[in-house]
Amino acid sequence: MNVAYNMDCMEAMKQMPDKTWELAIVDPPYGIDIANMNMGVGTSPRCPKIKNRIWEPASWDKSPPSEEYFQELFRVSQNQIIWGGNYFDLPPTRCFVIWDKGEGMQDRSFSECEYAWTSFDESARIKKFNPVQPFRIHPTQKPTALYEFLLTHYAKPGDHILDTHLGSGSSRIAAYNLGFDFTGYEIDKDYFDAQEKRFQAHIAQTSLFDKEAT
Repeated sequence: MNVAYNMDCMEAMKQMPDKTWELAIVDPPYGIDIANMNMGVGTSPRCPKIKNRIWEPASWDKSPPSEEYFQELFRVSQNQIIWGGNYFDLPPTRCFVIWDKGEGMQDRSFSECEYAWTSFDESARIKKFNPVQPFRIHPTQKPTALYEFLLTHYAKPGDHILDTHLGSGSSRIAAYNLGFDFTGYEIDKDYFDAQEKRFQAHIAQTSLFDKEAT
């Protein structure tokens, strides 16, 4: 099962029993107004975002999620990986994950890494993935390979995965590639439609490769 819903995740979580999901991997708004940043437009010939981005200025990142959001997230999931954990009031953890963007960040006005808080009692990790992605559909879009790393290392076979802020759908594609049951929520209709189009295109491409391999 791999499904996505265009709805408010808070409304959805309030209807869920306790510990419904083995793992939640979420990337909620950080409250830094990233939706209105130009995201380095015109500064890198390797990723001419001004030509291929489809997002518009918006208000969804004006403030971080409420305390109620985190209460519900912890109630409905057994373990959590929360991007932007350094912006939120979360318990101490020794198992944080750093996404090293490395040489992909040519504009020094943007962070060279991002921090994810996790609920696991394991050693911290630093993983390097180039952030440059052509045809980005969301200002906080993360590489599918980054989510595949998280699922490979922190999810177990048979786990059900939750994403409350689906965004570009990278987490959904990663779960599909690795065979995990997945449910995602995205409140913004434009982003929801864009990720759905991306996901269906990925399925079609994967099916084509499978046919050619047989």
